[in-house]
Amino acid sequence: MVDKTSILITGGAGFIGSHVVRLFLHKYSDYQIYNLDNLTYAGNLENLKDVENAPNYHFIKGDIAQSAFVDSLFESYKFDKVIHLAAESHVDRSITDPMAFVKTNVMGTINLLNAFKGLWKDNFNDKLFYHISTDEVYGSLGQDGLFTEETSYDPNSPYSASKASSDHFVRAYGETYGLPYIISNCSNNYGPNQFPEKLIPLFINNIIHNKPLPVYGDGNYTRDWLYVLDHAHAIDVAFHNGKYGETYNIGGFNEWKNIELVKLLCRQMDVELNREKGTSEKLITYVKDRPGHDFRYAIDATKIKNELGWTPSLTFEEGLKKTIRWYLDNEAWLKSVTSGAYQNYYKQQYS
Repeated sequence: MVDKTSILITGGAGFIGSHVVRLFLHKYSDYQIYNLDNLTYAGNLENLKDVENAPNYHFIKGDIAQSAFVDSLFESYKFDKVIHLAAESHVDRSITDPMAFVKTNVMGTINLLNAFKGLWKDNFNDKLFYHISTDEVYGSLGQDGLFTEETSYDPNSPYSASKASSDHFVRAYGETYGLPYIISNCSNNYGPNQFPEKLIPLFINNIIHNKPLPVYGDGNYTRDWLYVLDHAHAIDVAFHNGKYGETYNIGGFNEWKNIELVKLLCRQMDVELNREKGTSEKLITYVKDRPGHDFRYAIDATKIKNELGWTPSLTFEEGLKKTIRWYLDNEAWLKSVTSGAYQNYYKQQYS
């Protein structure tokens, strides 16, 4: 019997991770997929109900911040490759509790790197540590320009600082120990299964229940948006065809000011809910800006397009419509994740 490639996907019950797990299970029956997730508020095994009985799927509950636990996993399962998605990822939460982000995003990443290095240090052939990061490590853009893979790091929030640190450690392990790695930095993701602390599912949920739509500052902060299934396909392409030691920026070529996005969302929601035009826009409420709020992010995804042939499949308008439809068709899922803890956090953050 030929041993199958063993792949550890961290954070595989979360928003992006669940889509990556599902895609790999559907495409690659010759892989053994191990999903390691701590099942915090944003991790939800309901995201993977349709694949949980796949013969090559294995779920492991655990915390990457616990080094002894991580070491034992690598010793037990001999993971050939890692796709590292586990992270604390909400900027507002990082301002409230930065140490939680250091623990998971920095120390957790180092634990994984040490375990991977310790297991394969004598032979890295056919091994890979793929680290997924964010465009926020680059800081803030002005009115013009795009983030490229050569843009200097300039993080402005505890979240982006923790992700920048983890990126640097991955590269340092590559340079110091010869550890084979790939890093990708993506723009804002949206789509099915996203926990409703993020802007789009938060506002969909609030519009359904006629609650205020809290917009920071004047609403002119600008972001590039990437449909989560397009991101999963980009990860697939980079994982299989990317060059070791390289970074790939993954963006949706969908740059929107927050207020323009919110108004588009309101219009589409009014149509889907059969409400009078302009009904949802009346819910928009401007709130005090958060500290260190970056003005603009915009990804130049030319490198992954030219070198690996990946491009997003949807415009933002198309992706947003599919996203709204998914949440309206899955209100039971939405209700199940909006727990009391989430409600308390929401009141504290936006009241």
